[in-house]
Amino acid sequence: MRTSGPSRATSPGLITGGIIGGVLALAAAACGSSAPSAAPAASASASHHAMASHHPMAESAVFGSDCGMVPANGMGSLHSMAMDPAATAASHNPLLTTLAADAKTAGLTADLNSMHAITIFAPANTAFAKLPASAMTMMHSRAELTKILKYHVVDGTITPAELASGKPLTTLEGSTLKPAKMGAVYEVNNASVICGNIHTANATVYVINKVLTPMH
Repeated sequence: MRTSGPSRATSPGLITGGIIGGVLALAAAACGSSAPSAAPAASASASHHAMASHHPMAESAVFGSDCGMVPANGMGSLHSMAMDPAATAASHNPLLTTLAADAKTAGLTADLNSMHAITIFAPANTAFAKLPASAMTMMHSRAELTKILKYHVVDGTITPAELASGKPLTTLEGSTLKPAKMGAVYEVNNASVICGNIHTANATVYVINKVLTPMH
């Protein structure tokens, strides 16, 4: 009978030890299960930052209905134009060869190639082809041609967002241009941008479908 006493006395200790052990095991399990949950949060945060880093790229992307006419590679391609100064880049682009030739006639090639951070609203070849005879006659004057071409050049890098803002832009000719955004189409003086935000070594180029003429 005496031998049963100690066994009953030690039972509570064993039970208590079992309970404590169980609690510690559960706590350890809980800590272990919480660790993986932090990983998705970190992953989500990293994913968010990765997505955010792409937002500035949207501002540097080319856009417009005729961008498909720009060569995908080689001379005149977006990559090639980015390596050359403005007038040289234009001379290699099949949309802008007339502009490049007129710039040479006006004696502006060196200026367009040497200026830093300019924006050119560059009439496409088809825009020059649509000019009435009276305008073509006027452009036979070197002074008039120079004035008209300078009217298409703005000092500074003009972004698509700045075009959409509608803020007037002062040209090298001295007059102002009125940009706008109508739906999905960017405009300047009612000429539509048919391929815009092209970057050369020293300029941002917006190809437009009309030749702009300053007020006399």
